[in-house]
Amino acid sequence: MEKSIKPIQGFLALFVSLILLAAGVVIIGLYHEKVLLVIVGVILIITSFFILKGLMIINPNHSRVLNFFGKYVGSVKENGLFFINPFYSSLKVSLRAENLQGQSLKVNDKMGNPIEIAAVIVWKVGDTYKATYEVENYNEYVSKQSEAAVRHLAVSFPYDNLEDEKASITLREGGDKVNQILENELTERLAPAGIIILEARISHLAYAPEIAGAMLQRQQATAIVAARTKIVEGAVGMVDLALKKLSEENIVELDDEKKAAMVSNLMVVLCGEKAATPILNTGTLYQ
Repeated sequence: MEKSIKPIQGFLALFVSLILLAAGVVIIGLYHEKVLLVIVGVILIITSFFILKGLMIINPNHSRVLNFFGKYVGSVKENGLFFINPFYSSLKVSLRAENLQGQSLKVNDKMGNPIEIAAVIVWKVGDTYKATYEVENYNEYVSKQSEAAVRHLAVSFPYDNLEDEKASITLREGGDKVNQILENELTERLAPAGIIILEARISHLAYAPEIAGAMLQRQQATAIVAARTKIVEGAVGMVDLALKKLSEENIVELDDEKKAAMVSNLMVVLCGEKAATPILNTGTLYQ
């Protein structure tokens, strides 16, 4: 469990060490013939360097994890010049936010279709004790667990709803929901290492090259069918309206055969991809 500590300011210790260093040099220089005073001077110089060893500088958004002969002492997260026990060993841990641009992974989605997926993850160290002592290398841990989370996300949902029309969430249309699911899973996976996930987003999503062409044709066919359906629905409505208007305003009397011919002609004109070519009939419908 992380324990934050605040050591004493290091400016006084720095001043004292410089005084001791200067005093030792002066004594040795002035009284180099007197053994006892030389020993005192050497002791002052050694003490000065010993105090200097306990000084440490912590930059903004950095921290130090302190250890005393294998025992965790605490973590220092404040920035400045501090003095600690010279026997403490310290380990630098950055608290800055970092970006992880995951490589494009080739996996199968929920329906078994091979897809390519990648994510961008913004993270930082939240618990210096866990990041230092609970895992071997927290940077590598973040990389491996992020890859596992992206793979698990890919196999949990279909790429789109072409094969699974009842799917409430798809990778292609899920948007913020998919990103939130990925962020939640990463938070759970990286909690043992004391890592905080600031943001996680899908940066690349596509069908694998071997099926991309077939899936594109399928999407185009689906779009064409949907468009044709709307066109036919509109054409039927227009034909029905035309027949009702002709009947209500007594413009022309049409029997069933003439109505069928009119409906056929209107449907060809309204549903055809190309403009209709008019033909002038100089006879009658029955000749």
